[in-house]
Amino acid sequence: MFKRKVYDALLDWKKESQGQTALLIEGARRVGKSTVVEEFGKKEYDSYILIDFSIASKAVRDLFEDISDLNYFFLQLQLQFRVDLVVRKSLIIFDEVQLFPKARQAIKHLVKDRRYDYIETGSLISIHKNVKDILIPSEERKISMYPMDYEEFLWAIGDNSTYPLLRKCFEGKRSLGDQINRKLMRDFRLYMLIGGMPQVVKEYLASNNFKMVDAVKRDILSLYEDDFRKIDPTGKISLLFEAIPAQLANNASRFQVSSVLENLRAGDILELIAQMEDSRTVLVSYHANNPNAGLSSAKDLTRFKMYLCDTGLFTTLMFKDRDFTENSIYEKLLSDKLSANLGYLYENAVAQILTATGNELFYYTFPNEATKHNYEIDFLLTRQNKICPLEVKSSGYKTHASLDAFFEKFSPRILWRYLIYTKDLRKDQDVCCLPIYMTPFL
Repeated sequence: MFKRKVYDALLDWKKESQGQTALLIEGARRVGKSTVVEEFGKKEYDSYILIDFSIASKAVRDLFEDISDLNYFFLQLQLQFRVDLVVRKSLIIFDEVQLFPKARQAIKHLVKDRRYDYIETGSLISIHKNVKDILIPSEERKISMYPMDYEEFLWAIGDNSTYPLLRKCFEGKRSLGDQINRKLMRDFRLYMLIGGMPQVVKEYLASNNFKMVDAVKRDILSLYEDDFRKIDPTGKISLLFEAIPAQLANNASRFQVSSVLENLRAGDILELIAQMEDSRTVLVSYHANNPNAGLSSAKDLTRFKMYLCDTGLFTTLMFKDRDFTENSIYEKLLSDKLSANLGYLYENAVAQILTATGNELFYYTFPNEATKHNYEIDFLLTRQNKICPLEVKSSGYKTHASLDAFFEKFSPRILWRYLIYTKDLRKDQDVCCLPIYMTPFL
């Protein structure tokens, strides 16, 4: 099993909760939820039972029809799974709990009983049709799990020293030198290509073959699209999902819904967008109509951009309709010969990093009076009751017209300005030009 940061969050919950709450881990399919939780059960408890509701037998499911007699319920569970449960020293895992809402509803009574600890894992967990007929337990504590971040990826490939050094350089605002930066950018581009899905990282380590890696990513994308068809048989969600790379490539100020779904606008599909966001396979960045420290209050639900939860999957989705042998994206990205019109790969990578570090995604556009184009701030962060605008560049050039125009417009609200790009850390007046691999430290 790969080392994952969420494991520490599980330890904190176990220590703090002492059986008073269940833990619900939400995340996209294949981010490693089940693996981490089962490893946690093995290492931190005397025994555990894992109920995978994607394959659970009728006999197991029938136990949840009546849980008024918990002695009988636990006795049957132990018989079904041939595991001895020990009071306050055993864990029961409800895996893929969204597939069997009655188990989630039972959490209220099971936690009140206090005999054992409970962890639930789920994908598409918040979809209304999965929970409309049940009472959502208030005894749940929720945490989100994402694909492996860059530090976890470095751990997986045996590098435990680079990330702490990068943090020190960021904190001291120290440059690394062009030669070291080129090496670090090669490493980060490798992460962008492979991504953070544990199954994909495992294939890379086993085969060192991008064609094999790409095949695993295509399987995951197919799995996601199968899930979308189950919750939306009309196929609209699948069409929106597949259109994400093309929409970003158009460099429009918002996702153009009408170009994907004829005669529909963003206001017509708010529920579909919410379902995609709930699935955690998609990251949605909303336009902030009035950028200030309270970005959530300025959110425009009808103006948004969408990214994939994992940039490795994004690179494959871009060319999913082609055979791998026609796909030169791997070679171009690794050798830093990526054409300018593929720069939105870096934008997706920044969206993934910001989400994993606990930030909501917002952007801002405003007219450029001198041209017909808009200025665009790719991402907005709130820090110390101020805002920090981010402009993302896929190359090393240091122009930042949008940041400058934004500063003129909102200077009293701004704490720091950042240009995220591919060159070494430097200051350009009061703009911090930051290599993309330092984005997690913002």
